[in-house]
Amino acid sequence: MDEIDSEYIESLFIKYAKVNTRSDPKTQTVPTSLGQVKLAKMIVDDLKKLGITDVEYEPSNGYVIATLPSNSDKDLAPIGFIAHLDTADYNAENVKPQIHPDYNGDDIVLNKKQGIVLSTQQFPNLKKFIGQRLITSDGTTLLGADDKAGIAAILGAFKFFLHHPDVEHGTVRAGFGPDEEIGRGAKQFPAEKFGTEFAYTLDNGQPGQIEPETFNASQAEISIDGTSVHPGNAYGLMVNAISLANEIINGLPEDEVPEKSRDRQGFFLVTDFNATISKADLTIIIRDFDTDKFREREHLLQKIVDRINARFDQPRIELNVTEQYQNIGDAIRKNPYIVNLVLDTYKRLGIKPNVSPFRGGTDGDFITAKGIPTPNLFNGGDNFHGPYECVSTEAMAEVAKVVVEIVREHVAQYGNRDESALRNRVH
Repeated sequence: MDEIDSEYIESLFIKYAKVNTRSDPKTQTVPTSLGQVKLAKMIVDDLKKLGITDVEYEPSNGYVIATLPSNSDKDLAPIGFIAHLDTADYNAENVKPQIHPDYNGDDIVLNKKQGIVLSTQQFPNLKKFIGQRLITSDGTTLLGADDKAGIAAILGAFKFFLHHPDVEHGTVRAGFGPDEEIGRGAKQFPAEKFGTEFAYTLDNGQPGQIEPETFNASQAEISIDGTSVHPGNAYGLMVNAISLANEIINGLPEDEVPEKSRDRQGFFLVTDFNATISKADLTIIIRDFDTDKFREREHLLQKIVDRINARFDQPRIELNVTEQYQNIGDAIRKNPYIVNLVLDTYKRLGIKPNVSPFRGGTDGDFITAKGIPTPNLFNGGDNFHGPYECVSTEAMAEVAKVVVEIVREHVAQYGNRDESALRNRVH
């Protein structure tokens, strides 16, 4: 395969990184920030300059949807690749990308005036970028590799196909959507318009990664009503809401918390606790990969609340559990072709695969729930969500190459996939 145009990908990334696309959970607009709209329209223009005619930005959901039409006479299922427009909750105003060509593996002074240093002792993964064109911020903002590296890589892959019309491929669709960092954007994902049977998000991670599982997730809001009286006259009268809240927390397994959990282990996490004697409010998030164990966790919390309420003449505790997202693994396991296609591509490229569960949620959770199974791959960056974020030009080019080779592998495997399983999806 001819080389991916890494200079093109780098130039796009630098341009996109300078746009403040930080999402804003305090607003209800779609997207939640004007910078995301600006970036979306820039992407539309750049795709049209490449020669993509089927591309548009839809204001109602904040998505850019683009199609590279098939040049094959085979009935290939379309493939989708997805990246998000927004950046995390960290300063993204006046981002100044800095390029460190032929990075030598030493510490990097990001901001001499403020004494901000990207340290190899603190971030040993920097060593993997030795000899590459490493890109960082100036230490006062994040960089935006999450997920503008994924966006630039997808455009780089599209450019390859458009400049190599002799390379056979099926229909490829790209989706660039808003507000991933606050868990809103993909709820509006236009699955019917996207029209693929499976897709991949290109979000955080390193080469060789594929994440075909995420947590099941829910959030419990607990409201406790106490009775406050003078402590000298409290016998038989006071109901201390703080004590009841602590009783709920103490009723949960003490070792099943994030700081003691890893791999496929689930947990409970108290994220908020505001209390007085007369009133307490708790927020607890519940996470587990195993769906049955996840439901058992929700049931355990309900049992604790019911047991406490049973001691009183009237319920003192109100529990409301809201499901946030579901494990994508349940859907993807029914369609093994989706993961095997990537593993075969990695093998052919000499990339060591790393199949691992993602201990969180992705846009793929919501997209999978809409009928398009969507595991996560990688975007090549590191140290996400802060001033030490970085990515290299070579890493983004490798992402683009993987996209290209997945599409080509899909052509090569035509006729060897389980069509019935792939098409048996929920609409």
